Amino acid sequence: MAENGCHVNPEEASYHQHPPKNEPNGAEGPGSAPDSCGLSGSQKEVLERCLHALTNAKNDSHVLAALLLITRLCPAGQLDNGTLHRIFEAVGLNLPARLLVTAFRGGESSGLPPQELISLGTALLAALSTDANMAAHPQLLSTVPLLLSILENGPNWTAENNSSSQNTKTNDGDENINDSPTSEITSSDEKTCPDPSSNRDEPGQAGGTKLDEALAYDSYLVINAVCALPQGPEQLFSRGAVPSLCRAVLKKQTLSQEKGLPLLGHILSSSVGPRAWTKYTSDLLSLLGTVSQNFGRIPDQDRLEMCSQIPQFLPPPGGESVNDELKEIVGNLWTPLRPLIQGKLSKEHLGLVLVLSACLLDLYGWESVGPPKLCCLLVNRACVEVRMGLEELPGTKMSPQEQHTLTACYRIMEAAMEQACSQVVVSNPAQLQTAITGLSLQQSRQVLGVLEEAFSAVIYYLKQISVDKVDQAHFDDLFLFATFRSLCAWLAEETSCLKEDVIDLLPFLIGYSKSHFKGGRKGKGLTDCMSKISINNNSQDGMWTKDAALRYLLPALCHLSAEDKPRRVLLSLDTPALLVDFLSKGWGSLRGQSGKTVTRDPGLETVCSALLNFAITEPERVRSDPCFLALETMLSEALPVLLHKPRLLVLAANCSTLGLMIGRLKPASTESVDPGQRRFYSSVLSFLLSAVQSESASNTAQISALWLENWEEAGELWRLSLQALGGCVRAKSWITSLIREEKWLQNIFTLLGSSGKLPDQHSQDALEEVLCAIAKQCPLCLKDISVLVKSQSCGSLQCMPQLSKVLRG
Repeated sequence: MAENGCHVNPEEASYHQHPPKNEPNGAEGPGSAPDSCGLSGSQKEVLERCLHALTNAKNDSHVLAALLLITRLCPAGQLDNGTLHRIFEAVGLNLPARLLVTAFRGGESSGLPPQELISLGTALLAALSTDANMAAHPQLLSTVPLLLSILENGPNWTAENNSSSQNTKTNDGDENINDSPTSEITSSDEKTCPDPSSNRDEPGQAGGTKLDEALAYDSYLVINAVCALPQGPEQLFSRGAVPSLCRAVLKKQTLSQEKGLPLLGHILSSSVGPRAWTKYTSDLLSLLGTVSQNFGRIPDQDRLEMCSQIPQFLPPPGGESVNDELKEIVGNLWTPLRPLIQGKLSKEHLGLVLVLSACLLDLYGWESVGPPKLCCLLVNRACVEVRMGLEELPGTKMSPQEQHTLTACYRIMEAAMEQACSQVVVSNPAQLQTAITGLSLQQSRQVLGVLEEAFSAVIYYLKQISVDKVDQAHFDDLFLFATFRSLCAWLAEETSCLKEDVIDLLPFLIGYSKSHFKGGRKGKGLTDCMSKISINNNSQDGMWTKDAALRYLLPALCHLSAEDKPRRVLLSLDTPALLVDFLSKGWGSLRGQSGKTVTRDPGLETVCSALLNFAITEPERVRSDPCFLALETMLSEALPVLLHKPRLLVLAANCSTLGLMIGRLKPASTESVDPGQRRFYSSVLSFLLSAVQSESASNTAQISALWLENWEEAGELWRLSLQALGGCVRAKSWITSLIREEKWLQNIFTLLGSSGKLPDQHSQDALEEVLCAIAKQCPLCLKDISVLVKSQSCGSLQCMPQLSKVLRG
């Protein structure tokens, strides 16, 4: 090898540079003070001479000799930043990188065995990586896959990876590895993991020899330094750290439990976690299976401590990794967790148990928890913690850990709500996993009782914040959002309990939602919080948006706007304008979608229901409030577009009903008909017609296939639209002219067929009501209907007695 290559004089470099297990990197030095290692004046002079020799070294042997002297003067882990930078400028990362690549390539030209080259290279990298700038250097990052391979394969790294490295040339002709790791070695996720069962040696051993602990220590030190960078988890993820660390733990490699497992937990807890579970599902499930086995074997005291680690290794709820294998693992985790739920625990340990329980509930609901009595006990313990935590004396500040525990309790409470608030049979098999099997009516009432007490404490806590008039800058507080979200989940299921307290809290709830929605708050902290406090990780919960707080409140507003007292409070808070703004913005983002990209947004349907309550019960407000005029304009633009988006049929039905309910309250303009209004009513007529189809075999009317799938939701809106259309016909005479132009009457009677009936009586009554209104309002339409009844030879008059009276005059 060339003089500037990786040839090393064994006598000059045969020193052990790795630290003892509990020491920083480097050999022991004479002093440990942070200021120049506490060196005397003469020692500092020697250090300067060594640095000078290092800077002017002519080959690698001289470099290593100078480094040996420096580390003997002062441990590498205690060198100040200035000295480290001088060493970096003199040595750079080129030398340790070349040492690693030379070892991985094998051969005799280096003068040292590969194990020595690896030890030297990792020791140098460990010392240099203590500086964040050096840890982020591309050349250091390029060595990460090599270090991961060492940690994964242990003493077998040479056999596994000799073919991994390739030669490149630096500008001065030295052999070096490329800055891009993927161009130099095959990352761990691209290799086939060797079958551990094919090796007769114990895990973590090769020929009975374990990986040198100092080498593993240095390798983990470098990778941890990279992980600590702002984009560290992303850098490690892209270089195959997740599968490598998983396999290192599964093979029981040196320090894999002490160093590898916590490092992997940190990576999975970052933003790359969901992607890691998508890409490396098999590796991570194998690891989680091992973790669950260990959880069941260790003593109770150790098990309590392990409760804090397990959530890091669980997949995000609702992902592709949720399968039968995971279901079995979750069941295995519940088995040793049950005695802890039933036991007498300290506040700290109970918090750890509740957090893990909430995470497991996120994945598979109550199915694997245990008998109903245990489920009720878990809910009770969560509710008690919430009451104790939120009913503290004013001014008491909760620690972050207490807030984390209470957030987990909220998730447990939310998971229990459906079971406590409803005894209906679940019709959707996909929802059966959330059910508490065998929960009696008495137990359900008991759960409802403790939930009510807990949410009374939640309301108390939020009232204190409201009374204290907390600055809106604090509205980005994660725990406040978690508490707000939890109450919204309760109110979505139950508004009859604590009604007066809820009404008193409405100004805060609306103000909080409006602050985020209008103020456009979009903090990363709330993004992280969103992914952790939702029991079901659906599409709406995946990312924080400024409308998230309002979106969670919508179901409660839908219930409350139907009752007189809370509705008056909502009107005083100008809630309709806020809802109209939400609907307009939501439609703005939805209208650009087409084909399979169109996704149904339940929030827009819910806000239509709340606005419909105002439109039905507050006619004077609808006539005078400018927001309803803006709503009419938006609906006249939206409905014609929605006709061509069959996936959004329920939203179209909501828009049709809402627009008609508002239209019936507005008298006809004395001026010419607004084109937008004309287009809206034309779309309404087409839309209502699309719900019915003629059955050719029996010549009777049926619900069309397009509507049938959503008829439970859309059917009631269709009937309301027909009734409201009758009101619009009475208020705006020009609509009957449009009905005749569109030949709507001819089309509807053709679809009715000879039977003249719709499949259900409620729909039949609604259709009869609008036909009567049309006939009474317009003599020409009356004549048209009479002709159609006779020409169709149908039984309309027998099925529609009220219409028969109108026709007879």
